[in-house]
Amino acid sequence: MVVLDSGLGDSYLSWRKVEPEIAKFTRVCSYDRSGLGYSDSSSRARTSQVISEELHSLLQAASIPPPYVIVGHSMGGYDVRVYTSLYRSEIAGMVLVDASHPDQENRFPPELKNLEGSWRREAEFVAYSMPLGIPRLLGLCEESAVARAADCNWHAAEEQLSEIRSFSESAAETAQTGSLSDLPLAVLSHDPDKPSNDLPADLAKSTNEAWEKMQEDLTHLSTRGTQTIAKNSSHYIQVDRPDVVVDAIRKIVGQAREKTQ
Repeated sequence: MVVLDSGLGDSYLSWRKVEPEIAKFTRVCSYDRSGLGYSDSSSRARTSQVISEELHSLLQAASIPPPYVIVGHSMGGYDVRVYTSLYRSEIAGMVLVDASHPDQENRFPPELKNLEGSWRREAEFVAYSMPLGIPRLLGLCEESAVARAADCNWHAAEEQLSEIRSFSESAAETAQTGSLSDLPLAVLSHDPDKPSNDLPADLAKSTNEAWEKMQEDLTHLSTRGTQTIAKNSSHYIQVDRPDVVVDAIRKIVGQAREKTQ
């Protein structure tokens, strides 16, 4: 069973290109964290530990038994690592899709903190103005009706802001998880020649260099870790290069099956 966990503030729609392909060789599910997409909001803190506990309860309630190959994109990488530390016996393999590193706030250039402050203020503006429909009027919502329905609403904006506010705590929780031992692990990283469009050119190079090193570090979480650079892909590898994500998951599923035979 493959479980897909999206990045910060993203609904299940971020996996729309890969999920149907994965379903051709194994069972797969994506889900909306509390408050995102079509899920009800939660009164609990939006840290990776809480998110992991809620996912565990969800899988049990849905009668979806382990073992799982767990896949996390961006901040979802925190979630799947914390989930694995809490429920290690349930996990048969892991795929990290351009996943966040728990030490990234210390290893990124100091100048990036000014931009992070701007991004946070933008998220606050969207959350506070969403009930008035202002983000839609300003063209901040996606054109797709499906995406607008799932992502451009008050509770999703509030959840995204809560995840931003809890990001440092989630990073600290992830830093405590330790080694994955010999767990089958695939680390997928974006193309270094495709840095984020949100970064000015003078900051993109140093940020990207730090990101590349941290991606390499993630590979060493497991003695069976491998890294693949997704050429011509930016941060959303599952959107830009869904074939790379599907191939990696297929390989990890195969390794997990071999290990249990």
